[in-house]
Amino acid sequence: MQLDHDQLRSLLALLGESDIQELCLEGDDFRLEVRRNLPATAPVAMVQAPVLASPPPQAAAASPSVPPPSPPAARSDLQAITAPMVGTFYRSPAPGEPAFVEVGSRISAGQPVCILEAMKLMNELESEISGEVVEILLENGTPVEFGQVLMRIKPS
Repeated sequence: MQLDHDQLRSLLALLGESDIQELCLEGDDFRLEVRRNLPATAPVAMVQAPVLASPPPQAAAASPSVPPPSPPAARSDLQAITAPMVGTFYRSPAPGEPAFVEVGSRISAGQPVCILEAMKLMNELESEISGEVVEILLENGTPVEFGQVLMRIKPS
């Protein structure tokens, strides 16, 4: 079985949209392990070199994680709400409940706009500005990096 870079990217994208927390895939000349939502780490892909008769101890090499998609260009009249930590982005306080905010919602400073889950702790993220939500850049359940733009607000 062969796995090229495009197939790897597609597989990681599909895993990012699913509830699967861990996946191990082995072929004749590779081993792929993907884990997510582990304490203080982002999704990681490990690729092992082909198995040799007497493999060296450091046979596994880390493959760089697929970077998060770059957000659309920011307008100068908008302010970004960014992730203060690595975690998982949730738009509502619990499954089945309405989202904290929608595009077009008016928000005030101190109002919760989303939840970031980190190490099984749910952290409400409050807006630091008042205004109108113009863009929500992530889908529910998406892993986020520190400093990643979550949404954009038109200040009032």
